Amino acid sequence: MAGNNAAIGGGGFHHVAIRAYDFDASVKFYTEVLGFTEKIAWGEDRGRAVMLDTGDGNYLEIFANGEEGSKPEGAIIHFALRTNDVDGVIAKARSAGCEVTVEPKDLTIQSRPAPTPLRLAFFKGPDGEIIELLDNETT
Repeated sequence: MAGNNAAIGGGGFHHVAIRAYDFDASVKFYTEVLGFTEKIAWGEDRGRAVMLDTGDGNYLEIFANGEEGSKPEGAIIHFALRTNDVDGVIAKARSAGCEVTVEPKDLTIQSRPAPTPLRLAFFKGPDGEIIELLDNETT
């Protein structure tokens, strides 16, 4: 889905990520109760993850290996923004004083039903929030 935010070249939320203590229960809740559908999944055991379509092409990403019990600030790990210029937006974030935590890189997630190629980067926002930039035609 293409956005119209000229500052980042595309725009819109791509996904929000959470870490779940009970991965299977979380996936079951979001799919069976809220009607999300699986887009891609990868990994095994405590390294599992899944990207669930919320119904409009925006996703909830669930990672296994979360801590038991309530979280002081919730379970959100990061949020991802769509862009067609990961490198340019990272340059803007860096020039604004943001800490880049993952430099732009290309990778392929060995996911089901098929491998998913993408370009991404991560940086910290003003309050330490983790922001992912994601350029991907397939998700």
